[in-house]
Amino acid sequence: MAFILGSGSPRRLDLLAQLGITPDAVRPPEINEDPRPGELPRSYCARISREKVAAVKAAPNDIVLCADTTVALGRRILGKPADAGEAAEFLHALSGRRHRVITAVAVRRGDRLWERDVVSQVRFKRLSDVEVNSYLATGDWKGKAGAYAIQGPAGAFIPWIAGSFTGIVGLPLAETAALLTAAGYPKFKGVA
Repeated sequence: MAFILGSGSPRRLDLLAQLGITPDAVRPPEINEDPRPGELPRSYCARISREKVAAVKAAPNDIVLCADTTVALGRRILGKPADAGEAAEFLHALSGRRHRVITAVAVRRGDRLWERDVVSQVRFKRLSDVEVNSYLATGDWKGKAGAYAIQGPAGAFIPWIAGSFTGIVGLPLAETAALLTAAGYPKFKGVA
């Protein structure tokens, strides 16, 4: 049995390491992550994590873990910005407001699937143009849903959260540990 992480995210590798887990293989799946017309953020995020875990090639007894993190402003999905202009648009939209960060986790072993999504609330302070431009200059927005990462320089924009900090980063550890235990991951017996 092998444990396969279906993600190219270095943040997810770091978070798994906090649980004492090192994947036997890392195989980021190639899927279309475009939202469907009218798709709501939470159902979109869950669908993408399921499609990712289904796309990873694995032996029947291997355990595959995939996740997707989505930033939602109301019914609007703020994905990974295409460029600095779109990143600026996202940051201005989030400025002074609360939004949701949804991370869906899917674990597959053979034809069995365990999944869970975690929704956290995040509030941004009101951002000045100077703050937005300075942040954009760091490049930290690249490849990040909603154009930010709470564990990077954008953490200075966030005075309040409710929910899972690790879920906001990209992999909710408590829920991930429970899913791996349910799937029978032998190297993980929990932290308790």
